[in-house]
Amino acid sequence: MNKTNIDSMLIEMITPKLKEIEERFVRGEGLKQEDINTLLLKSQYNHINHLDQKLDEVTSDVASLKDEFTGLKDEFTGLKGEFALLKSDIKTIIQQALNKNMVMLIAMIGFFLTLSKALDLIIK
Repeated sequence: MNKTNIDSMLIEMITPKLKEIEERFVRGEGLKQEDINTLLLKSQYNHINHLDQKLDEVTSDVASLKDEFTGLKDEFTGLKGEFALLKSDIKTIIQQALNKNMVMLIAMIGFFLTLSKALDLIIK
């Protein structure tokens, strides 16, 4: 998620206070409850900002996965079409082979009938 003007204004408002707290801490001075609250606010802001960045990454990854899934789905649909075409081609080849075998069988039967008739006429 992108930072808004409110985010920028919040950081601008607490940055001087954070520098002041840091300087006092370096000098060894104790922190007041208000200082601790300001540090917690900054910490929570950083944490939320980090979570927003992670959410953006996850959202991007999910969108990418959706695109990849759509691509795979399209490829699968293409493969289904190719298998249907292959199935049709196989049926055609089998039908042609059966037709050829039937023609050869009828020709062989005709040949043997003619041969047997010719032998029958010769033998009589």
